[in-house]
Amino acid sequence: MFFSNLKSLQIDQNEQALSSHAWLKIIFGLLLVLALTLTGTAQAADESALTNGGSQASEEEVIDPFGRQTPRSTVQGFIKALAENNSSLATNYLSLNAGENSVESVRQLKLALDAGGRLDAELQIDNTPSGNLADQLPSNLEKVGRITAPDQVIDILLVRKVGEQGGQYWQVSSETLQAIRNSNIVAKPSLIDKYTLKPLQDKMIGGYNLADIFAVFLLALICVATSYVFFAVLYFIFKAYYPKVRNKPLPIDIKFVLPLALVMTSLILYEVMVYAGVSVTVREPVNRIKDIVGWFASTWLLLRVVDAIFSRAERQSYKKNQTERVSILSLLHKIIKTLLLILASIFIFGNLGFDLTTGIAALGVGGLALALGAQKMIENLVGSVVVVADQPVRVGDYCKFGELEGTVVDIGIRSTRLRTLNRTIVTVPNGEFSSMSIENFASRDMFHFLHNIYIKRNVDATTLENFLKEMEEFLVNHELTNSEWTQVRIAELRQDSMVIEFRAYIYASGADEFYDKQTQLLIEILKEIEKYPIEHALATQRMIVESPDQDNAASLFQVEDED
Repeated sequence: MFFSNLKSLQIDQNEQALSSHAWLKIIFGLLLVLALTLTGTAQAADESALTNGGSQASEEEVIDPFGRQTPRSTVQGFIKALAENNSSLATNYLSLNAGENSVESVRQLKLALDAGGRLDAELQIDNTPSGNLADQLPSNLEKVGRITAPDQVIDILLVRKVGEQGGQYWQVSSETLQAIRNSNIVAKPSLIDKYTLKPLQDKMIGGYNLADIFAVFLLALICVATSYVFFAVLYFIFKAYYPKVRNKPLPIDIKFVLPLALVMTSLILYEVMVYAGVSVTVREPVNRIKDIVGWFASTWLLLRVVDAIFSRAERQSYKKNQTERVSILSLLHKIIKTLLLILASIFIFGNLGFDLTTGIAALGVGGLALALGAQKMIENLVGSVVVVADQPVRVGDYCKFGELEGTVVDIGIRSTRLRTLNRTIVTVPNGEFSSMSIENFASRDMFHFLHNIYIKRNVDATTLENFLKEMEEFLVNHELTNSEWTQVRIAELRQDSMVIEFRAYIYASGADEFYDKQTQLLIEILKEIEKYPIEHALATQRMIVESPDQDNAASLFQVEDED
């Protein structure tokens, strides 16, 4: 018995492992379809962009040499020029009036951005030539950030202009530059200037000041460490007092602290860099990396939350003996985690410069392709949800479905398995199982006792009448029967016998208990019948010998069974 149970356990574990591997293949296939579709859509978008760009160039024959066609490209080009310390290039991104000192205007704008400038996140800046037409600003203006001066807040506005040859481009508006000149922004020593090692201040790596890079790295470490300590202390406080208030342990563990610390770091790092005086040329690229880390940490945190929720739901299912729900919970768990990873990947790639609309369109196309290629699988998944929601059977129930019957041993994601009376396993896809007519024997509250007794017809009517009446009283008053439906009657009159039907209902917890009680009741009924002058009509045989003619020495024997 032990070895058979051990073997069954090993088979179940192997089947679960195979099921897990199957779902890993499905998830990998989904990601592969998404990647291929994303690549194809991106290539198509690039080809379309090249085609449209070529046609537009042929029509207008104007291409801005500084890449100022959109607000986003204008901001990116200006920051790149500042990082290269190329003031003459940077002046092309400013809308200057006649007679204004271009180099001084670039210096003042950079000073204002370093002191308290906050450019919008790159993905929030519009990347179309027309700009954002729904920002309640004139169609030729676009807001891309703000500068906090000592006495006012200055909006960083871009203005759209038309070149001499008809091409359109964007520049920082002259109103923004004039507001900066009129403000009281002065060059003050920043925290980086005060506390950074002097040998680092004059070193450059890739166009970026080494002092700023070192400061960003140090500030990021400080933010992560501070956030981690804060959430760790908060966690231990809740862990100490939560059980006293709710009389149960805290439902989360310390593994939530690190992703929370990273999320907090992504929220506060930009303001910390502004306060410390990190140059805008370093701050903006770091801001993009910070957003990527923020998406990664948020996804990590959400995965932790999803794991905690579904682990609790599975424990509750086992506790309430609702094991059939575990498979569906496992399916939903994997689907939600997969969707979170796909969405996080799309947004992370968006921060790296890819087009978000392309990824979202690829997700829709890939999902449609997967749905069309896996109709049967989706049908079985829907069927499994129906089986769990409707609960016609549960694990351990004995049921009859179609022409088969057996005990339910597992309700899986794709199919339901039953063990028949021959101890074989029958696997039925849930799509078919949910549409079958299922008879659940485990749901009955009592068992039907129905048997016939055959007696000879030589019994007089008075004796038969007393027999039926007294046998029915015996059956009604018996300790094994109940009052649901108890009856003793003549079911049929045959030529040589009478069929007496005994009908009753018996309480029993299972088939084995019912069969024991049925045997006991039948024996007592037979003993009771012995008290009456009644004979059982047993089966008899009659042999007829026929001789077709006298010349035939052989005889024909015919045997007939009679009651």
